[in-house]
Amino acid sequence: MSNHILGLSAILAYLLATTSGLFVPNSTTLRRQAILILSLIAIILHAMVLRQTMVMPEGLNLGIFNAASLVSWVIALLLMLTLTSKPIESLISVLFPLAALSIGLALYFHNDGVAKQIPIGVQIHIFYSILAYSVLTISAIQAIFLAIQDYQLRHKRLGFVMRKLPPLQLMESLLFQMIGLGLLFLTLSLISGFVFLQDIFAQHLVHKTALSIAAWWLFAILLWGRWQYGWRGRMVIRWHLFGFFILMLAYFGSKLVLELILHRT
Repeated sequence: MSNHILGLSAILAYLLATTSGLFVPNSTTLRRQAILILSLIAIILHAMVLRQTMVMPEGLNLGIFNAASLVSWVIALLLMLTLTSKPIESLISVLFPLAALSIGLALYFHNDGVAKQIPIGVQIHIFYSILAYSVLTISAIQAIFLAIQDYQLRHKRLGFVMRKLPPLQLMESLLFQMIGLGLLFLTLSLISGFVFLQDIFAQHLVHKTALSIAAWWLFAILLWGRWQYGWRGRMVIRWHLFGFFILMLAYFGSKLVLELILHRT
């Protein structure tokens, strides 16, 4: 099947899953079944698209748009698995359209010239990095929803967001669970990077490493503050989003500059 047909089919499935989460009546069983079925279809189709766009005879194509598509696929998979036990339909309504957008961008800007052979050790590092970024992306969207929910509660406005979100305490608990899991994967990513990346100066990775370490410290301090002092609320949301912004610069800032501005791989 044509890769463009697969891509368009995956995009459609993601968008249908999104609208199911927004507009299907609040029968939990019916809504989750609809979202899970459509999510599974979208994720399978997305995986097929990734197989054709990333795996080249010359090696793996991890250009910026393919990398974004891969991250969005991991996020979608994690969301689908989490949905079986936790009420996270609100996150799907934001992250699935982004997954659909990433497929379109990867297909439109596909560039075989960035494919290259990657040693197994570096692949392990990339694997943990993608897991870390994916989990922390979910937690960042969770933090944004938490901020909206907190604002509406403070101003006594029961809008559309409030009606769709779980209770504030559950949202906050989920946020810290995601931060903890993301920090674990980020730790493994940094360790594997120091072990398997032989020369970070030659590979244009100094700034990426420094930013990743800075983000690690922010997330670690947030978890410590939660455990030691019970930190919560707007201060946690602000610092978490700041840490995610630093991590986003580390993961995609370097790729953006090297590939789209300096035309290097």
